[in-house]
Amino acid sequence: MLSVEEEKMFEGQPRGFPFGDFDIADVMLPDGDTMGIPSDDEEEEELIETETGFGHIVVVDNIPQVGAEKYDKLTKILSKIFSASGTIAENGLNHPVDQSTGLSKGFAFVEYENHDQARTARMALDGYQLDKNHRFIAILFDDLERLNDVPDEYQEPPQKPYEPATDLYNWMGDRRGRDQFAVRYGDETEVLFNDVAQQNPQKVKDRSFWTEAPFIQWSPQGTYLATVHMQGVAIWGGDDFRRIRRFSHKNAQRLAFSQCEKFVYIYTDIPPEGRQAPRFALSVYEVTTGRKLRVFEGSQEDHAVGAARRPDGGMAYPAFKWSSSTNDGHAFLAVMRKNAISIYQAPEMTLLDKKSIKADGIQSFEWSPADPILCAYQEEQGNLPARVVLIRSPDREEVRAKNLFSVADVRMAWHPQGDYLAVRVEKWTKTKKSTTTNLELFSMREKNIPVDMLELPNKSEKISGLAWEPHGNRFALIHGSDPQRPSVSLYSMKDPKSGALGGVHHIHTVHNRSVSSLHWSPKGRFLLLAGLKQNGKLEWWDTHDEVSVVGAGEHLMATEVAWDPSGRYVVTSVTAVNQMENGYQVWSFCGQPLYKVSKDRFFGFVWRPRPECLLSKEKQKEISKNLKKYSKRFEEEDEKLLAAVDSELLAEREKMLSEWNSWKESRAEWAEKQKEGIKQLLGSKWVAPEEEYIVQEVEVSAIVDVREQKVESQ
Repeated sequence: MLSVEEEKMFEGQPRGFPFGDFDIADVMLPDGDTMGIPSDDEEEEELIETETGFGHIVVVDNIPQVGAEKYDKLTKILSKIFSASGTIAENGLNHPVDQSTGLSKGFAFVEYENHDQARTARMALDGYQLDKNHRFIAILFDDLERLNDVPDEYQEPPQKPYEPATDLYNWMGDRRGRDQFAVRYGDETEVLFNDVAQQNPQKVKDRSFWTEAPFIQWSPQGTYLATVHMQGVAIWGGDDFRRIRRFSHKNAQRLAFSQCEKFVYIYTDIPPEGRQAPRFALSVYEVTTGRKLRVFEGSQEDHAVGAARRPDGGMAYPAFKWSSSTNDGHAFLAVMRKNAISIYQAPEMTLLDKKSIKADGIQSFEWSPADPILCAYQEEQGNLPARVVLIRSPDREEVRAKNLFSVADVRMAWHPQGDYLAVRVEKWTKTKKSTTTNLELFSMREKNIPVDMLELPNKSEKISGLAWEPHGNRFALIHGSDPQRPSVSLYSMKDPKSGALGGVHHIHTVHNRSVSSLHWSPKGRFLLLAGLKQNGKLEWWDTHDEVSVVGAGEHLMATEVAWDPSGRYVVTSVTAVNQMENGYQVWSFCGQPLYKVSKDRFFGFVWRPRPECLLSKEKQKEISKNLKKYSKRFEEEDEKLLAAVDSELLAEREKMLSEWNSWKESRAEWAEKQKEGIKQLLGSKWVAPEEEYIVQEVEVSAIVDVREQKVESQ
């Protein structure tokens, strides 16, 4: 069910749009435009052409051959193993026997309820080790038929015309180093360059009804733009944003890429029918090939645990979370169950070590953004204390744990590069009537992962926000007794005087600020204090040496803040949650307003991410040290580019003027006839148009530029 604010965002659409129950016929779409996603009818036609009608059947080979005395027992064992991967249809297990020998033939046919279950079962059963001498070989019946139909003699396939591959990274070669972003408003989706020099964004691609969801999403490294449709998800890329791949998933609602962009899952929240509990469907795909790796579906109650449990008992999104990638290109997908965490390894999508990790009282978990390390919180169980535990994959090793007592709540915040982990612990006082807050800070790069604790000087104050500085050792806190006028403090995990790592060191505190969230520049150093969903007050800090305020501004009713990947610009926006002032404002890194764009029914602004820099840290430091030498050359290039843009603009204006003059001359004779006709019609009352006005020439002087130049006396 949508909230009141969300209903305002979809005003004019059928009730229940976009994720609930509504009649698809009520949604108006452009004629003939399928958004590159096949309809249900098209998908059925494709299945008819490519499948034999036995798509639900899996053939399992390399089963032990046994006689009649062991046949029934083996069949029961096989039934139990096969049913673990899906529901077997009635009389769906066929374990044939060779009548001449009385032995089972060593293979079986298993019929599941649907095609997706059969595909999931095939992946789970293929390679399953039954005993020391028998490892299953599983294949879909359709695939077996296709293999049997392969001719004995090689037939050369028809040659396809060459189609040059699109350059998925051409946007990074922009000569002016501009960043792209995408906006979603009304029925429109646009991709634009942030062109500060022209005080206006430059459009790259726009399309109506590009997505059926109210949001837009880039892949983690900016390679693809993803759109959501009733039939599934499509990804787009290249200079012309052509469709790269589509992934079928009925009633798609959400999606999540793995950090390496190799894998993606698509999620659907299925509302309850009658007295049934709400269900879910989740499909995992390989991005480059479009191959479906696994399907998860079932009751939401199985995973509605702790922080992943909604107030209505359903499963909160995202319950399934991707890890960062390993050096060999693997990624892990984790989800909570009651008293356990299940971790699946992509691309195989098999359960790690074929069993879940036992975690009694599991309430929440978060992956490190840099390493395949998972932080899990387990609540107190009887006399056992609460725990925060760090688990590394794929070896499932517990690398660090911390016991906690009298815990009311726990929140986790990873450093963007995975260097630190902050655990905000809310503890009950002895009377159990109030709580206090402290931080447990894990230093992930130091030996044995030491843990430091930070308590505020005033224990009655609560910590309501925390933000780590990217590529640094500092973090900022929002804290105080009054949530409307809290304090902001800056701390460091490195001694400011000696530079030694270890401990927590206070740097700076300001009181009585109108702030609800903290936003560091992606490059560190600059910190933006924002009063979102309040009065829109904005304050920029430079934390380089001594903390100083370098800029201040206001964006009334602002709901979101987004720094660009370079850290040069920041955008504040007002989305359709508010009915007025929808649009976005672009600011410089130090708070100078640059330009503003208004859009009705504005749903979102998303910068296009950039891949990690390939330069070494030493090379980056060298460039920063010699920035003046490099900047002079780039400033000259920028001036040339701007001059070229100005020349193009001037040429365009001259072209328009020339076209106007040509049109004017072509109509001069007609205008003269019109003039004579009106003159004859009015007679003595005729007054020449030029006599009705007084033309005065006025000179206006304006200072264009002021420069100071030192003049040496001779």
